[in-house]
Amino acid sequence: MTARTSPLHERHLAAGAKLAEFAGWSMPLEYAGGGVLAEHAAVRTGVGLFDVSHLGTVTVRGTGAAAFLDSCLTNDLSRIGPGRAQYTLVCLPDGDPRAGGVVDDLFVYLRGPDDVLLVPNAANAADVVTRLADAAPAGVTVTDRHADVAVLAVQGPRSAQVLAFLGLPGELPHLSFVTGTGGGDTEVTVCRTGYTGEHGYELLVAAERAGAVWDVLVDVGRDEGLRLCGLGARDTLRTEMGYPLHGHELSPDITPLQAGVGWAVGWHKPAFWGRDALRAERETGPARLLRGLRVSGRGIPRPGMAVLDPDGARVGEVTSGTFSPTLRTGIALALLDTAAADPEDGRLTVDVRGRPQPVEVVRPPFVPSHVR
Repeated sequence: MTARTSPLHERHLAAGAKLAEFAGWSMPLEYAGGGVLAEHAAVRTGVGLFDVSHLGTVTVRGTGAAAFLDSCLTNDLSRIGPGRAQYTLVCLPDGDPRAGGVVDDLFVYLRGPDDVLLVPNAANAADVVTRLADAAPAGVTVTDRHADVAVLAVQGPRSAQVLAFLGLPGELPHLSFVTGTGGGDTEVTVCRTGYTGEHGYELLVAAERAGAVWDVLVDVGRDEGLRLCGLGARDTLRTEMGYPLHGHELSPDITPLQAGVGWAVGWHKPAFWGRDALRAERETGPARLLRGLRVSGRGIPRPGMAVLDPDGARVGEVTSGTFSPTLRTGIALALLDTAAADPEDGRLTVDVRGRPQPVEVVRPPFVPSHVR
């Protein structure tokens, strides 16, 4: 099967991008002239520009669209108003053998009670659309707009200055969004969101106009030291923050409580998919918990590697692992047996290709977040 490409594919090739397949898409992993370490540093200290058009875009419209979504998704959508965004999850419904497991995590952008935009993960967008469309009441339509909308991320402490040069509003509260014009008369939805732990924005623009906006961002960002960034840096940035990635820290076999995102569950709502199963798990306590691991030696943990207690017994598994460009050491996220999640002596190891590497159990983020 041929991988899908972004509307900016030709620009990535021209910029010397190293492409990789991700969730059925051919996307930039890193760019020539620096690679992941330089791209990571640019976002932490200046500004980076990402193409994340592989992310899904879904509109849910019709009378009571927001109320319908609130009965399906975990978080309490009634807590925000128009112009605000919210992190939430789609869980498997009660009655499913894996009820409470996570189908996807996504952002909801509330335009109004009858008009909502969803941004799910690339690999799960079609599944989210199908589940919501099948459950939608008469008069509510669920539309997959993946092919129509490009998503760009401008992230880092200099990101607001870049948007200002483009003529777009940058002084937005966290988790809010507005629509403006940039790159000429192009309509752009500016979202004060991101997945790097830095001050940043995600821009939604019609696919056919994405190139024009990208070009202007590159041009106006030159004086701010803007660097093009790929999915490699996106992964190291989010791992340093401890942000979960579906397929790693979240899955149909991993619940929000286990993954440490129980705060994104509206526990007192009368209905959402998986409510009974999650409330039962909350009552008894999850059997495993997501924690951070900081390597004491030189090894780099990778997904699937075993976490061992002092007796050599397996007490967990690495879900994400990488070299932290900021800390200059290996870090990981791991699902650990509850009893091992907060060991008194902290003496756990990760089996890195047959070599036990001592690790410190920590609660992410590994480095300070600058999201405000």
